[in-house]
Amino acid sequence: MADWKKPRNGVSTEEMLDGENQQRVDGLANKVSRLRGIALELETDSKDSVRYADGMGSDFGSAEGLLTGTMNRLSNMVNSGGNNRRLMCYIIAALVTLFIIFYYIVSRVTAS
Repeated sequence: MADWKKPRNGVSTEEMLDGENQQRVDGLANKVSRLRGIALELETDSKDSVRYADGMGSDFGSAEGLLTGTMNRLSNMVNSGGNNRRLMCYIIAALVTLFIIFYYIVSRVTAS
C-alpha cells in the first residue's frame, strides 16, 4: 500500500490538496463577486425601468386630458351653429391643401 502522507518532491499530498482547495476557493470567490455585481446592475436597471414606466403613465395621462379637452372644444364648435360649420369647412380645406402642397414638395425633393 502506498503511503499518502509521504512527501513527494518535498511537498506532501496534504499540502498539494490544500493548495488546490485554496485555488478553487479563490476562483469561487471571484465568481461570487462577479455574480453580485451582475445582480446589483440588474437591480439598478429594473428600478430605472420602473421609474421610466411610471413617468410614461403620467405623460400619457396628461396627453389624454389634453386630447379630451380638444375634442370637447371641437365638438362644441361643430354643434354650435352654421357660422362655425363654415369655419370648420375652411379649416379642413386649408389642411387638405397644405397636405397636398407638402406631398408635392416631398415628392420633388426625393425624386432629385
